Amino acid sequence: MMTQMILGKERMEPLQVLCLGAHSDDIEIGIGGTILRLAEQYRESRFHWVVFSAAGARENEARRAAESFAGIHLHSLHLKTFKDGFMPYVGAEVKAVFENELKPIKPDLVFTHNGRDAHQDHRLISQLTWNTFRDQLILEYEIPKYDGDLGRANVFLPLPEQTAKRKVNLILEAFESQRGKSWFEERTFLSLMRLRGMECNASSGYAEAAYGRKLVL
Repeated sequence: MMTQMILGKERMEPLQVLCLGAHSDDIEIGIGGTILRLAEQYRESRFHWVVFSAAGARENEARRAAESFAGIHLHSLHLKTFKDGFMPYVGAEVKAVFENELKPIKPDLVFTHNGRDAHQDHRLISQLTWNTFRDQLILEYEIPKYDGDLGRANVFLPLPEQTAKRKVNLILEAFESQRGKSWFEERTFLSLMRLRGMECNASSGYAEAAYGRKLVL
């Protein structure tokens, strides 16, 4: 088994990555490029993919996207049918998913929503992430939206240009139901990665950004 490193710590076991999204396209938009890069860099990695609102056609889209981004590294897929926009009102049921299905995974790295996101579903998932995982590295990703809630990120994840463009192509291919929305287009996703790439002086010009509340080195 390939030796792997995370934050400088040598490890022989597979890297366990838990990816949490309130809605079907959240993970891919927020942190998809980093996932593609991790899957390539850590050949023994295992991705656990969780979408809390994936009903109807959105379920098929979420499944297809998870398989496209994680590939052979997709170890588990959890697709739930909580109603979009109503998760805080069924918080006990959402929390039960964390306690009963996700906590036993014992991930090394968790990707979740920004705790200051303007969407109430996103904030709930972030809150429950921190309530559930106390010894894991948690990074909160960002989602561009009408609310204009992008903040000052403190973690930057540079991406090769081809990875950034592959991320965008996979998003556009997977989520057909979103194509009618004016913001759902190539330049939205590339522009944000270009801006974050400029902020961290990425050699490729592209990066994803996240928020790290607590890091142990």
